[in-house]
Amino acid sequence: MDSRSLVPADVAFQLPVAQLRSVYQTHEVERKLAKLPEREHEHLRTTYERMLERGPERFQVKPSGVPDMASLYDELPNFTDALDDVRRHVALAQDCRDGLEVTPMLLLGPPGIGKTHFARRLADLLGTGMSLVPMSSMTAGWLLSGASSQWKGSRPGKVFEALVDGQYANPVIVVDEIDKASADAQYDPLGALYSLLEHDTAHSFVDEFAEVAIDASQVIWVSTANDERSVPEPILNRMNVFEIDAPSPDQARRIAGKLYRSIRGEHDWGRHLAPEAADDVLDALAALAPRDMRRALMTGFGNARLARRDTVRIEDLPRSTAGARSRIGFVQ
Repeated sequence: MDSRSLVPADVAFQLPVAQLRSVYQTHEVERKLAKLPEREHEHLRTTYERMLERGPERFQVKPSGVPDMASLYDELPNFTDALDDVRRHVALAQDCRDGLEVTPMLLLGPPGIGKTHFARRLADLLGTGMSLVPMSSMTAGWLLSGASSQWKGSRPGKVFEALVDGQYANPVIVVDEIDKASADAQYDPLGALYSLLEHDTAHSFVDEFAEVAIDASQVIWVSTANDERSVPEPILNRMNVFEIDAPSPDQARRIAGKLYRSIRGEHDWGRHLAPEAADDVLDALAALAPRDMRRALMTGFGNARLARRDTVRIEDLPRSTAGARSRIGFVQ
């Protein structure tokens, strides 16, 4: 594969290291385009023309060294094992020409504890993009691998779109709620993962719509699930499985405080509000799953501003916040 450095390798810690990597061969696209009958397969023709116009090279990025991840450990205290695994892979890729390779991971745990948020923060840490593939709302079995151009309404799959339409050769692709994928006798929606999760076979992944080999070997795979019993064993064997517990009350309180400061700092209206949340507000927020904290805080911020106050009070939070602790099963 072609690759040439864009950022000197001796730039330590300030900037990510970036290379250009070819994710497909243009001559193969040209050959496919030349074989298309005139006035037929317009969507496929447009796809090939777009591939030629954009060119095959995408950014392959990695941190220039092992980054300081203290804030991430603080933000995601129940993801310590998964964060440790990321640090190990980054350490292997530093001070060398190799790209960053992260063993596919499965985050296993109850809903709402921040599994998808972890993936977003991972993409931020590594300096790459992220694509979400929600298996629970999947309406077509070919979401990952694309559908044959012979079918009406067919289109490329999510892997093709992430690599061809995106900027990166190594995006984070999140297969969300992989245990909710509904397979039937005609098509296994997870079938493409058998080759995509293997580094060697992922080098020449063929989307069923475009029928052009795509290099998906650098994709960083993160899957989430509530119940591993619904995930096929061959898929489990291809991933590092991390059981994510619900945060303890103390961890949840720290998450709530960090989220309060983060939301306040991201908005201009935050300057009208106190820099820290009140203790009783943090106690109430800590009773929520991390996914629900943001919604509760936005309600609280809005009610405080309506009341022309600079502090969020417990009565500003949604009424459903009360008694939430008993519903989400905190780790004691």
